[in-house]
Amino acid sequence: MLFLANENIPLASVKYLRQAGYSVTAIAQEKPGISDREVLAQAEAENRILLTFDRDYGELVYRKKLPPPAGLVYFRFAPASPEEAAQKLLFVLKNNRIVLPGKFTIIEKDRVRQRPL
Repeated sequence: MLFLANENIPLASVKYLRQAGYSVTAIAQEKPGISDREVLAQAEAENRILLTFDRDYGELVYRKKLPPPAGLVYFRFAPASPEEAAQKLLFVLKNNRIVLPGKFTIIEKDRVRQRPL
């Protein structure tokens, strides 16, 4: 599974996911300061699942009808540590009933919701 970490994903979480064996490109390292539209376009072009704390991506995909990425994961909580986003994502990935490709996934502290992209 390929991921694109938006600039607001802590680098500690990026590192954590990489150590778990996932391919993660980090906007903060590669192209800091690019627009949300550019981030979305990169995720779509590279067939990556976008990881973000920014809820604007739902609007770009659903209301503005921009091409969606392979998947979109929106973390809807304030992390207690820089690694918490990665820890929550790895926990979700262990659940065999949850698939990320083709889905808009909202991860909250105590639940996960999904809808088709």
